[in-house]
Formats: sequence, structure tokens, C-alpha cells
Amino acid sequence: MTQAYMTDTGTGGSDGEHSGPRIRRLLDRLRRSRGIWRRGIVLAACAVLLTLLMVFHAQIPNSIGNLGSLNETFLPWLGLGVPVLLVIGVVRRSATALVALLLPALVWLNIFGGLLTDKSHSGGNLTVATHNVNADNRDPGGTARVLAESGADVVALEELKASAVPSYEAALSGTYKYHSVLGTVGLWSKYPMTDTRSVDIKMGWIRAMRSTVTTPAGKVGVYLGHLPSVRVKLNAGFTAGQRDASADALGEAIARDPLGKIVLLGDLNGTMNDRSLNAVTSQMRSTQGAAGDGFGFSWPASFPMARIDQIMVKGIDPVSSWTLPETGSDHLPIAARVQI
Repeated sequence: MTQAYMTDTGTGGSDGEHSGPRIRRLLDRLRRSRGIWRRGIVLAACAVLLTLLMVFHAQIPNSIGNLGSLNETFLPWLGLGVPVLLVIGVVRRSATALVALLLPALVWLNIFGGLLTDKSHSGGNLTVATHNVNADNRDPGGTARVLAESGADVVALEELKASAVPSYEAALSGTYKYHSVLGTVGLWSKYPMTDTRSVDIKMGWIRAMRSTVTTPAGKVGVYLGHLPSVRVKLNAGFTAGQRDASADALGEAIARDPLGKIVLLGDLNGTMNDRSLNAVTSQMRSTQGAAGDGFGFSWPASFPMARIDQIMVKGIDPVSSWTLPETGSDHLPIAARVQI
């Protein structure tokens, strides 16, 4: 028994004695195998470029094809570059690329990590919804029913075709006692609406309006806006000049509003990251950013890639924010609950 015990102890001691040299040999092998550090320099450079596009997105100039705004519109999607480069780095067995990928991963999490959690909570005393219904919508009645069933107290509709307005009015009349349609936009409310008027956003026709809604919790200034569309063209870049001018006009109107409690609903054809909407976004809070679950992308409805439909508040607390089921439009409707 004693001899067996001594043999076992000797073997254990031998493993301990050899473990140190074994680790040293592994480290020596890594130092000698410089290929894993030399490979993937281009991948590492791509990771650094990805990081710079996110960190300095506000410094990318708009003077050339509005590239800055284009980058900011789809900024969250730059994060997809991280897993793509990760797979290539693993295949290439490049330690340099894998270490460099920590930069864009950490920056993306710092910018958008907060949107990955559910920030909604219970409460609130006003529910609002907005939807670009699409002028070519073949089922206005069905679209209106989705909005009415959302439980919204106030509904804003954009891109209303004159011939379709009666269909929306008929479908919503049972739920909303008050409504007004001006140009191609309209507001429906369960509560009285006063001081309803168009808002000049420098387009030449009515695509924005404002009304005072008297809720049980007090008066709220409700703005509805449909800013000009933007296009991506090879010969002109991101054409957003008219949209930007309209955003400035809308922001000025909101800043001058005498009511301290404001809700903005509508299709702004831009995201909260887009600097060109600063006239609006600098003075208001996004309900999705403050109390939503995820990114809340609303366009295109078939595969949402950006939240260009917005609900923003001023002097009011967001409680929750979400997207509604797909309708006959190319946009998803969105809704939010707020505390006045």
C-alpha cells in the first residue's frame, strides 16, 4: 500500500513539474508563430473604420450628397459588420483582427445597448398613435380598424388620399368623436379638439397641422407632420434638402407654441440620429428611445430597417412605446402611452 501511494505521488509530482515547461513551450510557440498576428491587417483596418464611422458620425459632412445623414439613418445597422468580420477573422485565424473587433463592438454597445432592453412600464393617462397609411392603400377600412383597436385616444394619419378620406372617417367615427383633415394629414381624437390649424413647413401644400386636445389631465398641443420624402441617388447622393428645410420650420413652430405640453406625431422621413432633424429632436424626447422595447423600426413594413415614423413629447413623460400590426401600408403604425 505504501509503495502504491508513493508511485501515485511521484506521478502527480511529475505532471506538476512538466506543467510549467508545457505552458512556457506554448507561449514560446505563440511568440514564434507571428503569422496569427500578421494575418488580418486589412480586417483590423476595417474594424477601425467601422469604429470611426460610429464614433464620428456627427463629423461626416453633409456637403457631399448628405453622406452624414445617410450614415446616421442606418447607423444601428453598422453593428452587423462586427459578426461578419468576426467570422472572417476566425477563418483567417487572425489574432490582430479579433482584438481590433473589440473596438466597434464596444462602441456599438455604448451607443445602442440601451435600446436592447425593455424600458416600458405601466401607467400613463394618454395613448397616441400615428400611421403613414400610404396613398395607394387598398384597405383603408381595415387599416383604420387596426388603429381604433389599438386603444389610442388620439390618432394621426399621414398620406391621406382625398378619395379615401370618407372610408377612414366612416371606420373611425364610432371610436373618435372629434376629427379634422387638412390637406393630406388628419387627426382623430376621443377628446375635444380646438385651435386646429395647418402648420407651414415650406412645402407649398398642407402636410402638417396642430390642434389643442383637451384631455381629462389637461390641455395638450398635438402636432402632426409629414416631412418631404428623401431619396438615395447615384448622381446626387442622399437628397434631403427639402426635408431638412421642412424640419427646421416644424421645429420653429413647436418652439413658439404657448402650451408647455406638446406631442408630435408623424412621418418625419428621418431617424432620431439624423442631425438634419435637430430643430425638432433637440427640444423633444422620443417615446421609443425613452420607454420603448428595442429599436421600433417602422419602415419598410415588409422588413423594417429604420424608425422614420416618430412620436415625440415635450413637457410630458413617456411611459411605453411600441409598433402596431402591419396594415395595407408600406409603413408600420406606431403607438405610445404617456403621462401628462
